[in-house]
Amino acid sequence: MKRCLAALGAVTLLTLAGCATDQPVANPSGASSAPAGAGTGEQSAFFEQSAYDAELALLQATPTGPADRPWEQALDPAMVDTASFRKAGPHRICFSNAALNNPWRQVGFKTMQAEVAAQGDRIAEFVHVEAEGKDQKQIADINDLLGRDCDALIVSPNTTATLTPAVEAACRTGLPVIVFDRGVDTDCPVTFINPIGGYGFGHVGAEFVSQRMKPGGKLLALRILPGVDVLETRWSAAKVAFDKAGVDVVGVEFTDGDPAKTKKIVDDYLQRYGTIDGVWMDAGAVAVAAVEAFQDAGKPVPPINGEDQLDFLKVWKEAGLTAIAPTYPTYQWRTPIIAALRILDGAQVADPWKLPQPTVTQENLDRYLDPEMPPLHYAMCGCTDLPGYPQRWK
Repeated sequence: MKRCLAALGAVTLLTLAGCATDQPVANPSGASSAPAGAGTGEQSAFFEQSAYDAELALLQATPTGPADRPWEQALDPAMVDTASFRKAGPHRICFSNAALNNPWRQVGFKTMQAEVAAQGDRIAEFVHVEAEGKDQKQIADINDLLGRDCDALIVSPNTTATLTPAVEAACRTGLPVIVFDRGVDTDCPVTFINPIGGYGFGHVGAEFVSQRMKPGGKLLALRILPGVDVLETRWSAAKVAFDKAGVDVVGVEFTDGDPAKTKKIVDDYLQRYGTIDGVWMDAGAVAVAAVEAFQDAGKPVPPINGEDQLDFLKVWKEAGLTAIAPTYPTYQWRTPIIAALRILDGAQVADPWKLPQPTVTQENLDRYLDPEMPPLHYAMCGCTDLPGYPQRWK
């Protein structure tokens, strides 16, 4: 594994095609990836010890760059020369987007559009094509963009392995290619941009939950999908933490990002075991649904992790949850635009460009709560200084 192991986008609702995973498919009655009581199972085929170690080290690293602009910061950057791509502007920047099929991606894309607007006449045209969560459509999209006189191509891949050949083909044209959010199995792009990644996210949530569960307590792991590198690495890191702590993982279930399915899974486990003492999630979009399932059953909500989606932060505050929110910040959608322009200026950029990945805790929760923004908005948008804020995000 190469770039795919650094980490991918957060919550995704997509149809996977030709992407490797070590997780069994859902059974007809639910979404079970492992029998109840089977523990954490085998380690994911996506797990790479050196990448895991590197990401955990980055959690403690001090970023370089403007203190008030984390989307321009970098962790332990290795700079690459881009002089060969220098070109006079204004520029046509093209973007092949995996999907706009969940709130995280929608908030991120609004942030990207606003960053384009903030660049003024440096960008003559911004061409966006959405693959609707379909690998074959994105492959066709990239092929089409290669004939549209783009000055730089940004790609957020739908899945890791299947999109790799299309990205490699784009690189061979000599066009500067920037991959962000989700990775591919090639080093040919000029830079790969994302926050610390899945191992960091999974570790932070699993450490918090396992340390606050009662000894011998039962944990339910809720996953979104198999085969997407950031989700696999989140689970890989969580597995390491749970195995180390001796946590009794009674179920590992795929929710497909569906709130109703999430509630049913939680309810099924409560009926089976009577109590669940911890919940770990590889993405936070259905965290509120999980909380509501405990509340509807009249059961205490156990230690749980979500993300920086405002509906979860609000429930956390109102219900006094024992919670944490590792993040995969949507401010990362600003960075590819900034990177594209720097590359076309011939300026050096970091590769990989690893961004800070803040965590919402009980101590800083109030800082990120914003009652004026919609429930599905993400606190880490990094968008308050951009044109159209806050209306563009409402």
